[in-house]
Amino acid sequence: MQYRTLGRTGLNVSLLSLGTGGPSKLGQEAGLEQRDQTALVRCALDLGVNLFDTSVGYGESEAILGRALKDVPRETYILATKWRYQPKEGRVADPAELVASVERSLRRLDTDHIDIMQFHGILVEEYAEVIESLYPAMTRLKDDGKIRFIGFSEQFSADPAHKAPVLALKDSPGLWDTIMIKYGILNQFADKEVLPMAMEQGIGIINMAAVRVKLPDPDLLVGLIAEWKARGDVPADALPDSDPLGWLLRDGTRSVIEAGYKFAADHPGIATVLTGTASIAHLEANAAALYEPRLPEEDTARLRQLFGQIAEYA
Repeated sequence: MQYRTLGRTGLNVSLLSLGTGGPSKLGQEAGLEQRDQTALVRCALDLGVNLFDTSVGYGESEAILGRALKDVPRETYILATKWRYQPKEGRVADPAELVASVERSLRRLDTDHIDIMQFHGILVEEYAEVIESLYPAMTRLKDDGKIRFIGFSEQFSADPAHKAPVLALKDSPGLWDTIMIKYGILNQFADKEVLPMAMEQGIGIINMAAVRVKLPDPDLLVGLIAEWKARGDVPADALPDSDPLGWLLRDGTRSVIEAGYKFAADHPGIATVLTGTASIAHLEANAAALYEPRLPEEDTARLRQLFGQIAEYA
């Protein structure tokens, strides 16, 4: 496993990290029992993974993770969790709800501190209110030693052009230790502003869902490329209609999924790439993909030329 520094946090994080959300939620959707979930987490540790990301919104993931890490020395792993600040009626929550949620997360994770506490899915139109109403409570939690670093995740499905991260990096970069974004083969737009600014300002970037939605599904991928061709976003003769990314399978790259992980980790602004799975075999394959976290230079250049200008949830 390779390791990188997570911006100004100074944390030495594994290039592959384990997420507990997405379609599987540590196997909750598949009906996995705790012993299987613990085996998955322990496999991640054996592979060298040291960053685990979760959220109060991922079902029982926090509690499952806390039980899976029981008796593992706390200094050997890094915990990141998230809190969604929009309760019912669409209003921004009361700061007391944030404090209560962090206390609950500490109990569920069975720890006395959270390494990275994140606002979950900040939208640009709510950014100012989050900073004014909720950020001071996060600072107090940090002063109390209950959290170490403060970050946020973007809501990529609603903000594929990364407007919220751009606003944060331009207006108040000193507030943020980490930002969680989506960057991958089909979603490269973060390289326009977010990644260069984050590197300049020392903000750690966690890459989420880089190989999720359409890239790993052959039918969805074919449909997306056909749509982009019809729209003129991709030249009609640039890629074959069938298996449009099959040309990436060379020089040891065995699948489009593996190519996706390599591309997602290759950018110097990315500290770690999240993978979410309920399968030990998939976890091991994704870790193996990052033993050499880059594609041939000409393939990376071609991908950037093809898709680098597209800002779309894919």
